[in-house]
Amino acid sequence: MNDVERSPVPIRIITSARRKKTVSARFVGDTIEIRMPEGLSKSEQQRHVRDLTRKLQAKRTANRVDLVERAKTLAKTYDLPVPTSITWSSRQNSRWGSCTPSTGTIRISHRMSEFPRWVIDYVIVHELAHLVEANHSPAFYALERRFPDCDKAEGFLHAVSLGHAGTLGNPSPKECLDDATR
Repeated sequence: MNDVERSPVPIRIITSARRKKTVSARFVGDTIEIRMPEGLSKSEQQRHVRDLTRKLQAKRTANRVDLVERAKTLAKTYDLPVPTSITWSSRQNSRWGSCTPSTGTIRISHRMSEFPRWVIDYVIVHELAHLVEANHSPAFYALERRFPDCDKAEGFLHAVSLGHAGTLGNPSPKECLDDATR
């Protein structure tokens, strides 16, 4: 069974002889439409379908979490500044979040969109702390440690980073948790 048949969302693949290198995907209504060059092998097609479908669904899920409201609430709770903007980013593949202190801008990786709320909150607090302390100094860590589940969230992120969740038949990050921690 291939990725198209297993997908909970309908997928439409459009191949084109005019398309030489690029592969693109987008939602058209509730269907994922993937456009790719005609000459790709079946395995290349399946890889693109799997990767692009995962990325698109993560983006769609990410839009369900209101980062602006979460950042405001967390800033107030932990006495940190409110960012000028906070957005999901699909361009962060090696970081969970990033911050530009000079502009007050925070970006959170879309890969976190299905992570537990407390993990997303930790990354937001981490980036909010960078609005005060731009480096990873003791003063920065004092601000970050205001978040009570720092160690637990860091452990979760390390496990995901090392591939211990969601790969090679292991449970997804969501499945790694007890109901009590959700």
